[in-house]
Amino acid sequence: MDRRTLLRGAVVGAGTVAFGFTVSREALGHPPRSGSAPYGTLGAPDAHGIQLPPGFRSRVVARSGQRVPGTGHVWHGAPDGGACFADGPGWIYVSNAELDAGAGGVGALRFDVSGAVTDAYSVLDGTRSNCAGGATPWATWLSCEETTRGFVFETDPFGARPAVRRDAMGRFTHEAAACDSDRRVIYLTEDEPDGGLYRFVPDTWGDLSSGRLQVLTERDGVLAWRNVPDPSAATTATRRQVAGTLAFDGGEGCYYCAGLCYFTTKGDNRVRVYDAEAHTVTVVYDQSAADDPCLSGVDNITGATCGDLFVAEDGGSMEICVISAGNGVAPFLRITGQNDSEICGPAFSPAGDRLYFSSQRGTSGDDAGGITYEVSGPFRSAG
Repeated sequence: MDRRTLLRGAVVGAGTVAFGFTVSREALGHPPRSGSAPYGTLGAPDAHGIQLPPGFRSRVVARSGQRVPGTGHVWHGAPDGGACFADGPGWIYVSNAELDAGAGGVGALRFDVSGAVTDAYSVLDGTRSNCAGGATPWATWLSCEETTRGFVFETDPFGARPAVRRDAMGRFTHEAAACDSDRRVIYLTEDEPDGGLYRFVPDTWGDLSSGRLQVLTERDGVLAWRNVPDPSAATTATRRQVAGTLAFDGGEGCYYCAGLCYFTTKGDNRVRVYDAEAHTVTVVYDQSAADDPCLSGVDNITGATCGDLFVAEDGGSMEICVISAGNGVAPFLRITGQNDSEICGPAFSPAGDRLYFSSQRGTSGDDAGGITYEVSGPFRSAG
């Protein structure tokens, strides 16, 4: 079974909205199915307070305000969205800093083939409330400012080139980004109660300096992407410039794979998927309709090589939950003793055998207490 089929299988029975067809309100109410985790029951908390399935183990790779072991770099506060990039036989994990004006940015951890940290450094400084973002196919990290008229910054995870502000991608309360190489567009979520779902269409794929910002709209039951007249939002917010713009309640994480773009909305605790080939939007998970709602506070989202989706909670039970075909929705891990925090930045290493993420405020409950973790073990592989 290919990844697209597997991912689609995880959402069978959920509600659908069609692009170019009739929007069916009734179709959105089908309860998603909770189930057993494909990795088994969570064990007792380990030395780091993390409950994991059998065969998995955790370690701390960085702490806010402390030097990353073996390096001279002090890890940033409030670690948020992140991604992994191949670096020869090793890899790099980047992490946003969701801190106030002038204190935000992006930090990076470099790992060798054995998983040892060999370097740590900053790739973006002096920005505001860098929340989530997205990796590009040309190995850059898009760091998004979650603030009114925020920007997207394109950064170099390898630290060789300076970050570049990408004004053409619009000024709004940016949250996450996901690249669709097939259609050569980038999907963008907006963290507002009436936030839009956008896509950026570069004039040249691989060059984000110019292009069109579009927003998803609905008119007379027909959905379409329409150009935003003023992406700079000089006088009017982007989500209010185009008649019929669809409102999503608190856009959060965004993840694309094989024609499917998954995105989360915290206001209504839903996970949706936009099928770019079928032109549909489907509700994958709805906490209010779930038979056993184990997933709440939906936030960042990523996918494993086998097609499983991993959704991090902002609050809730401090879990990363897995949505998988044949197994439904179930916890993959739980962080204990950190109820005033949130889980951010889940991302798999290139080999798919290590999962990185952060507890934004750790045990202290403030931005200076962030902890970045690695979990390794027998993750399911493709095929």
